[in-house]
Amino acid sequence: MNQNPISVLIVDDHFMARLGLTVPINGEPDMRVVAEAEDAAQALAQFRKHRPDVVTMDYRLPGASGTEAAQSIRREFPKARILMLSAYDGEEDVHRAEEAGVQGYLTKDATRAEVLSAIRRVHAGDKVYSRGIEDKIKARGLRADLILRELEILKHIVEGRANKEIADAMRLSEPLVKLHVRKILEKLGAVDRTRAATLAIGRGIIHLD
Repeated sequence: MNQNPISVLIVDDHFMARLGLTVPINGEPDMRVVAEAEDAAQALAQFRKHRPDVVTMDYRLPGASGTEAAQSIRREFPKARILMLSAYDGEEDVHRAEEAGVQGYLTKDATRAEVLSAIRRVHAGDKVYSRGIEDKIKARGLRADLILRELEILKHIVEGRANKEIADAMRLSEPLVKLHVRKILEKLGAVDRTRAATLAIGRGIIHLD
């Protein structure tokens, strides 16, 4: 066995998902799993304890998200190397992960060989993405950010609420909601609310639970 194998922390809230990574990683001569975590708080605690070379991070975790967990780790350990594993591939999902400072982003349909290769490459300092992800990063870079209030209104739009319902729920005037909706459509490049909802879901801006 390699005298200094790549140490890996696996962060995922599903036991079987963690097992599905642990077995192949520990089967490689140059890497080993040193710890596991089920949520963001555990991820930070385990990183502090083990200082792994690479973290594999699930995007969706209970409580704080994988991107928030990555931010917490990178805030305390700026050189931490994190590989995001996600069921989502929307450009906003990838953008959030990039903003959190991850070094790689693979979708969960990646093969075992691709994941193992990505761990090695992230450890070596490379950036690693699933096919098509870099194009989404570039596309997102051309778009204007939605402010927090616009994101909240967009979520209401996706849920099918009319302007008056949104105004009542957010305790805003209806004309102000209409103004925000107009700005949201402009930023998304949408011709109407239906198209805005479709784009919001497709780009990963809003997730339907």
